Amino acid sequence: MMKFLLVVFLVVASATAAVVAAPPVDLAAQGVTTGAVRGFVYDDDGQPLAGATIGAVHLESGARYSAVSRPGGAFDLPNMRVGGPYTVTVEFIGFGSQSEEDVFVLLGQAARIDFRLTSEAVQLAAVEVVASREDALEAGRTGAATSIDPTQVAVLPSVKRTIRDLIRTDPRNDGNLAFAGRNWLFNNVSLDGSYFSNPFGLDDPAPGGQANAEPVPYNAVEQVHVSVAPFDVREGGFTGANVNTVTKSGTNEFRASAYTFTRNESLIGNQVEGATVSARPDLAFNQSGVTLSGPLVRDRLLFFVNAEIERRDDPGSDFVADRDGVLELGESRVRADVMDAIRERMISAYGYDPGVYEDYVHSTDSDKLLAKIDWNANDRQHLTVRYSYLDAIREQGPHPFALSFNNAGRGPSAASL
Repeated sequence: MMKFLLVVFLVVASATAAVVAAPPVDLAAQGVTTGAVRGFVYDDDGQPLAGATIGAVHLESGARYSAVSRPGGAFDLPNMRVGGPYTVTVEFIGFGSQSEEDVFVLLGQAARIDFRLTSEAVQLAAVEVVASREDALEAGRTGAATSIDPTQVAVLPSVKRTIRDLIRTDPRNDGNLAFAGRNWLFNNVSLDGSYFSNPFGLDDPAPGGQANAEPVPYNAVEQVHVSVAPFDVREGGFTGANVNTVTKSGTNEFRASAYTFTRNESLIGNQVEGATVSARPDLAFNQSGVTLSGPLVRDRLLFFVNAEIERRDDPGSDFVADRDGVLELGESRVRADVMDAIRERMISAYGYDPGVYEDYVHSTDSDKLLAKIDWNANDRQHLTVRYSYLDAIREQGPHPFALSFNNAGRGPSAASL
């Protein structure tokens, strides 16, 4: 049964799959989805060692990467899965092997680790290898960038649990996600290396923006990388910022979680300088989801699934109609009996019910799903298949320009509804 479900999923997902292959070419050329480890291998006299074998193992998924040091002792492990922890091991004939534990790979950056191997023929004191991620990453960066790692994604506060709150941690934006003096619509958005920008360019640079919806569940975000002027040839085609998001992948442990975030009108005040606002419609916000991940074939085939729904009700108007001729805070000068008469006339003469004129809400709903399968074929070939789904709708009133005072002031306001 499990094999049948796997085949069905692969067939369906192939239409929107994002493929990443390693090395020599990253097939997801529209964005960076991986990190790297690089450094040098020396002997105990400080001379570079060519031909040493370097291997890295991602402990949670079993993914393996390997390389051989070049003349001069330099080595590179490119296109590695982001995150960690990794164990990096160096071996060379005639020398004792050496390992570095708890190595973490950041999106679009290269961690620097140097090894000094000790000859097996001579008993020497233990050699301590110290790798500073902060110092090493600067040398491997392809331009000024901000990387939000998994720990930061988990602990950074977010009111709406949106990627936008993570992007705002980059100090070069104006608070509204505009970079380099450009409108935020000029930002390029990529997901797992695939182009994910809004092709229509309306109101929002990402899909679902006009419906006030995030394109993927927040719990599926692994890392976010923001760059403004990169000199990496894999990043281009934008004049604002490049926002590259990588989603989570499965591990060798089965994991499941459920979450819900909610609030209502009881958490929102309705008093201004001691006066109570008359209009206080029922409000609601709920964001709930489930995640499931684990191995289909240990160390080889891993899956991750995150499904999420969001339901939100916002007030359509901040005012109610006047019923006693005495205007209070939150009341419009428009009389309730006049509005009732207009509604009855619309129904009787035209057969059209315009609905209520106060205490109504606008709904914003979205359903999201992200499913991902990772195949570790060997230490040099890795395949990722991702399927993402978004169905969102948002109810809105008239455009703010139509409501402005300079354009007849059509309300809602103290003078109209």
